[in-house]
Amino acid sequence: MSQALFDVARRVGLEAADFVRRSRPEGRVDVAATKSSDTDVVTEIDQACERLIRERILAARPDDGFVGEEGDDLAGSSGVDWVVDPIDGTVNFVHGIPAYAVSIAARRDGVVVAGHVVNIASGEEHGAVRGEGAWRHDGDERRPLVATQGVPPARGLVATGFHYVPEIRAKQAAAMGAFLPQVADIRRTGSAALNLCALAEGHYDAYFEQGLHVWDHAAAGLVAVESGLVVTGLGGVPDERMVMAAHPAVAEEYFDLVRSCGF
Repeated sequence: MSQALFDVARRVGLEAADFVRRSRPEGRVDVAATKSSDTDVVTEIDQACERLIRERILAARPDDGFVGEEGDDLAGSSGVDWVVDPIDGTVNFVHGIPAYAVSIAARRDGVVVAGHVVNIASGEEHGAVRGEGAWRHDGDERRPLVATQGVPPARGLVATGFHYVPEIRAKQAAAMGAFLPQVADIRRTGSAALNLCALAEGHYDAYFEQGLHVWDHAAAGLVAVESGLVVTGLGGVPDERMVMAAHPAVAEEYFDLVRSCGF
C-alpha cells in the first residue's frame, strides 16, 4: 500500500511541478502575502499549486486527510493523510534562484510512509517508501541512495537555514559565530527539502535548521532516513524547534556541536 501512496505522490508532484514551471513569469514573482514575518512570503502560484495538489489527491483518495502549508487542514477517515509543501523555497522561487521544490508525503496513522520531492527548476526527483529505501529518479528508473559516512565536524560541510523571525535570527547569528569555526564550512540554499535530499546524496556531511514545519521536512526526512541517515531534533524528534540530520557514525558529534553552540 505504501508503494501505491508513493505512486500517487509522484504523479501529482510531477504535475504540480510542471504547473509551477509553466506559471512562473520572467523576472521576480509578485508576493501575495506574508506569514510569520515580512520575509516569510506567499505567492498566488503557491496557493494555486496547493489547490491543484489537494484536488488531485482527494480525487484519487477521497477518504484521506490533507495538511498543506497554504490551506486549512482536512481530516480524513482512512488513517492516511497527506503533508504537502507546494513550493518549498518560496523566496528562491520569487527571486528566480533555481532551488525550490514540490514536496508531498503520505502519513499512515501519523507516520510518514511515502515521500516525493521534485526540484521544480531542474526536474531532479527523490523518493522514498518506509522500509523499502530511498532513491533518485533517472526518468522512471530508480537509483538507490545509500548515505555516505561523512566526516567529523572539523572537515564537514554543513547545510543549514535561518528562521524568518528577526529576534530568532539574531540569536542564530550569535550561535553561528561559535559554530562556524568548528566546521569546514556551511551552505544555505533556501529549501529544507532539497537540503535533506542533498544530504542523502552525499553532497553534505550534516544538516540542521530551526523553524521548520512538518510539511518542510516530511517527505525529504523520509528520503534521508531511508538512505541511512539519522534525522532528529533537540528533544529526540524533528520539530519546529530543531531538525538535525547526519550519518549515524558522526551524528552525535554534529548534534552535540549544534547543542553546545546554543542554537
